[in-house]
Amino acid sequence: MKNNWKINTSNPITYSISQIENMFDVDNTGLIDYIGDLKQKKLLVIDVNVATHYFTRITQYFEANNIPYQSVLLDGGECNKSVENLFILLEKMENFGLNRRDISLIGIGGGVVLDLVGLAASMYRRGIPYLRIPTTLLGIVDVSVAAKTGINYMTRRNRLGSYYPPIASLLDTTFLPTLKPIEISSGLGEIIKIGVIADLDLFNILYNFGDILYNNNFNHHTSHEVIHRAISVMKNQLEHNLWETDLKRSMDFGHSFSPIIEMRSLETDDVPSLSHGHAVAIDILFSCCLSYKRGYLTKEDLDKVYETSKKLGLPTDHPMFYDINILWESLSDTVKHRNGNQNLPIPNGLGSHIFLNDVTFDEVITIINIFKDINEK
Repeated sequence: MKNNWKINTSNPITYSISQIENMFDVDNTGLIDYIGDLKQKKLLVIDVNVATHYFTRITQYFEANNIPYQSVLLDGGECNKSVENLFILLEKMENFGLNRRDISLIGIGGGVVLDLVGLAASMYRRGIPYLRIPTTLLGIVDVSVAAKTGINYMTRRNRLGSYYPPIASLLDTTFLPTLKPIEISSGLGEIIKIGVIADLDLFNILYNFGDILYNNNFNHHTSHEVIHRAISVMKNQLEHNLWETDLKRSMDFGHSFSPIIEMRSLETDDVPSLSHGHAVAIDILFSCCLSYKRGYLTKEDLDKVYETSKKLGLPTDHPMFYDINILWESLSDTVKHRNGNQNLPIPNGLGSHIFLNDVTFDEVITIINIFKDINEK
């Protein structure tokens, strides 16, 4: 006798992305609307860099509103996105005594801290609710939307992780004025990705006002439109494919050649280290060179991407992007991540895209030469 059972289930997921300016002003009730039982003690996991500027403001908010809390500080930065720090956080959560269904865990910081918090939340008691409060530009336009969490493992970026969205991502641009220029440009690296591949109007805003946005810490009359457009495109592209059942993803643009190069740049002393947004930005330009070589972008389009990158304070080259062996290793690892296909998104004219699955080793060598030419003009 042969028995067979099939389990059919569903798990509809809904989470909010809400903008709450001046969130930690003591009389602002926006955050309170999301954190559930005000008598239940909250565990605040705060990025060390955020604490430098805002720790008193954050803690005074909870004290003024009679919300019990405990704070934990975590270092941001890719080198801290590790198994060791994940288990340090899980130990803090266990000692705190988080309940399984109460909203008690709140992550406040950049992408590294929020990824750690999200992964820890997905693992602890097989899943507890949490809130994300991104404080960097990259966190606001990218991390806030996605369901993914992750840590780096064996020199591979986000090799361990889960799909585990928060109850809500709460956005507050009043954190941006204290960001360092590299953090502004890193966020702009993810934003130009969206413009080049999916939103021509967004790209044109960056082309026309990118230098002002970068030099003024994203303080400009176009800032809110840029954030609105970036998040709207990300939402529309991701929400029907949160678990990545379809591995053709336009938002993977800029993430095909760069992941291994980004991690290796952090480990190699004789080349500049790359932030995530900077690695993505160079990958974008390199991929645009491929699009130009295939005839999908004009030379004028390619030059505009280069010029816009410069305006946004982004690097346009890196020694490892001239190394065919590293580039091919990176693309080969991407193929594994995409289940045997390149699924390489490239612009088909600015603001739209197609996918390639036939890029060859020799073609990448040709692209290196185009990439070199545009950087030497």
